[in-house]
Amino acid sequence: MKITKVTATLMSKFMFVEIETDAGITGLGECGAWGQLEAAQTAVDKFAEYLIGKDPGPIEHHWNIMHRFSHFRGAAICGAISAIDIALWDIKGQALGVPIHQLMGGPTRDKARVYGHVKAETPDEMVQNCVKMKELGFTAVGHFNPFLDENRDQPYYKSHARKIDDAVGVVAAVRDAVGPDLDLCIEIHRRLTPAEAVVFAKELEPYRPMFYEDPIRPDSFDAMARVNDRITIPLATGERFNSLHDFQNLLRRDGVDYVRTSVCLCGGLTGAKKIAAIAEANDVQIVPHNPLSPVCLFAELQLDASVANFAIQEYSNVGVGFEDKGTSNEPTTRLADASLVTNVPAFKDGFVEIPTGPGLGTKLAPDAAEKHPAFPRRVRMRPHVDGSLVDQ
Repeated sequence: MKITKVTATLMSKFMFVEIETDAGITGLGECGAWGQLEAAQTAVDKFAEYLIGKDPGPIEHHWNIMHRFSHFRGAAICGAISAIDIALWDIKGQALGVPIHQLMGGPTRDKARVYGHVKAETPDEMVQNCVKMKELGFTAVGHFNPFLDENRDQPYYKSHARKIDDAVGVVAAVRDAVGPDLDLCIEIHRRLTPAEAVVFAKELEPYRPMFYEDPIRPDSFDAMARVNDRITIPLATGERFNSLHDFQNLLRRDGVDYVRTSVCLCGGLTGAKKIAAIAEANDVQIVPHNPLSPVCLFAELQLDASVANFAIQEYSNVGVGFEDKGTSNEPTTRLADASLVTNVPAFKDGFVEIPTGPGLGTKLAPDAAEKHPAFPRRVRMRPHVDGSLVDQ
């Protein structure tokens, strides 16, 4: 079998890669470079020059060449490699008539626990939305930002005490409303300084969050480790890492309790499997990151099935609080609109089924590109009242 064509296509907020072969098999992957998809598309075109005419089978070999040939990497390049890698695994699974996880050691489970997304601009709305998620059958919610999802065009300011007090109040109100049967995956979106992150974490202890994600910008392994050393609630990070060495460096510092692998950014299924092994050797579980389309979900479910140290899967197919939140700067469709693909995994009682079809388990819908024209992300950040910037 030989690769005949490699195509990167932008749709809505996403980028997909399809790899065609002379055997009539087409593999599908997705890029997680998020705000740099245009650059990643260019990287795919460059890798296509190498891939066309090659056997798609030696995935590890191709993975190493793409990572090592130029000496330079980064999110856009690694996102491109990730999409290509997933598509190559899809081809192999289809050729052999088995799901990808059968080729990665076989299944360790037949369903994966998931958490859905919540979003809110007010404390009352956050409480209501978490209650709705519980009523829908979820046993955990994520994308849960206690600092709320306020208008990014509105300049921000709060005193330290007010900032902490208001956010703690949101978590307390939600825990009181949903009880102990709904786990809270708290997402800070890099909003705090290390000092603030420690103070806030201590206040969250009574409400037993499942994890505390990215309280600070994940650029400094030492700073993240310093925070983790001073708090008692579990810390999660890694969604922005594009190399297994990033995870190795953080784990070496005891800087993380849950590893947030982004399969569409960290080297695809090949890279994510390596990262899961490093985490397992450190008695750390993985929580795959997916704010993307169902294609990413299918890929991560293949990973979830094939590793023993899986904890919970981010599931953006269902969310509460996103309705009518679209602005002129973003599409109003849900992040993981099912009309992009031919099928989505079944959700029931807080779990989704592991795909059992050959390869990845899904295809792009025939009219996906027509229904979801590309919508590039704007470069913008929320201003602080003093003229600086706020991570949100």
